[in-house]
Amino acid sequence: MLNFFTPRSGSVKDDVLSGLTVALALVPEAIAFAFVAGVSPLIGLYSAFFLGLFSAVLGGRPGMISGATGAMAVVVVALVAEHGVEYLFPTVILCGLLQIAVGLGRLGKLIRMVPHPVMLGFVNGLAIVIGLAQLGSFKTLSTDGELVYLAGQPLFLMLGLVATTMAIIWLLPKMTRAIPASLAAILVVTLASVAINRSVESPDDGNVLATVGDMLRTNTQAAEIEAAKGDGKTLVETVAVSDSADAGSISGGLPQLFFMQYEMVPLDWDTLVIIFPFAIVLCGVGLIESLMTLTLIDEITETRGQGNRECIGQGVANLVCGLFGGMGGCAMIGQSLINVNSGGRGRLSGITAAVCLLLFVLFLAPLIEQIPMAALVGVMFMVVIGTFEWASLSMFKRMPRSDVFVMVLVAGYTVVMHDLASAVILGVIVSALVFAWQHATHIGADVKFNEFGSKIYQLHGPLFFASVTSFKDMFDVNGDPEDVVIDFYYSRVYDQSGLEAINWLAEKYEGNGKRLHLTHLSKECRVLLNKAGDLVEINLSEDPQYHVATDRLA
Repeated sequence: MLNFFTPRSGSVKDDVLSGLTVALALVPEAIAFAFVAGVSPLIGLYSAFFLGLFSAVLGGRPGMISGATGAMAVVVVALVAEHGVEYLFPTVILCGLLQIAVGLGRLGKLIRMVPHPVMLGFVNGLAIVIGLAQLGSFKTLSTDGELVYLAGQPLFLMLGLVATTMAIIWLLPKMTRAIPASLAAILVVTLASVAINRSVESPDDGNVLATVGDMLRTNTQAAEIEAAKGDGKTLVETVAVSDSADAGSISGGLPQLFFMQYEMVPLDWDTLVIIFPFAIVLCGVGLIESLMTLTLIDEITETRGQGNRECIGQGVANLVCGLFGGMGGCAMIGQSLINVNSGGRGRLSGITAAVCLLLFVLFLAPLIEQIPMAALVGVMFMVVIGTFEWASLSMFKRMPRSDVFVMVLVAGYTVVMHDLASAVILGVIVSALVFAWQHATHIGADVKFNEFGSKIYQLHGPLFFASVTSFKDMFDVNGDPEDVVIDFYYSRVYDQSGLEAINWLAEKYEGNGKRLHLTHLSKECRVLLNKAGDLVEINLSEDPQYHVATDRLA
């Protein structure tokens, strides 16, 4: 990465100011993801509050920000569309319970299985996705109800303020760190935007520079128009409804328990059958994104978070979020990077972001809606620059081709499918297959004879499913003498396929009337090979203890 995320020690002032910066950036994200999920924008904002608060207090990575995310939104949108929003909240609650179970089962350590090329592809793909997502802020609603890109004066003004935001974030830290550069940029550009909107007339009598409030109204109108296409309403009728007083505001009251706002779904087997598949997917997607974000923040801050505790924290956050009518979520990589860059290192930064977000909804909605999208786009563009692993571009000639392929595959899948969790899983699977393929031929044997005429095979390399064929081809059952020894001192048996190959070989020698001695075998092998009969003799001397899986590093 570029030296954008500079290591620094945390402080209360830095945590509070960075939390405020993050809260400002959370508003449009939460609203946008709520529209993706097909629910009210306030549901997205309340979700960001509960997730940010409880994950900051209970999670395993101080300084990491959680909230409503696109990855979770694309999962629940099908549930909401097919069964209604009432089924969303029990699903989120069940997702939280599953995540708590994963944390209590100490399965968070599985993130260590993610190879470095997968991490590189994940980070690079994520940076590209974040960058492409900002292009939506350059769109406006045309007279025929279609979202079109800006042109002319509004476009040049928008680009100018985006560039100004990025310049402030880049230059201010060179002069002072008394205030987070991102927060200063948002405040300066907001003042400039208010002045421009008041002095420059827009062709459609709106703001020439789009604000957070404009984004909310535009998305609302676009959603209403899309729904109206199937209801027979005219465009004029739809826009009139969308322009009502309640359509373009993030103002709201205190969140309430979901069963006080919506009809309670029956808590029976049929409901469980509906929500359980969605809860499983939400659990997996949320934990993968959260643990990957944790690893990324660990690398930037040169500290180490606790994966299992983070799973529990995410689970509790989603549990409470579901109880209060939220859409669920997980760690937010973009906002976490903003927090880190702004100096947020402690739990107070996440708590501040969540509390400020609720205060925005309760008291400060009119002011927050005046923040220009150009300021937030500029902040996110700087996050993109700092997130992309630029050094990976020069690694292509030095990295093994298989690692380059995995890195490009993960990055490409992330960009095309916008599914970070699936991209990571795909990368891990491909890496595992490449590893198995490469090590399938790494098994061999030194052959010698002792003073008694016995033929000794001294094995080297791993014996597992991919190397079984090479293992079997090393032996000449018909041509070997009557007494054969296979020494496993320099070899390891890793799976059931390897055990079965040994048993198969023992039966072959037995069938040819020959004696086979197996030395330095693991305990697991001996249990299976006892079935081979009396002709199979196992030398227990100097028998090492092998561990197929270990929990010693947990």
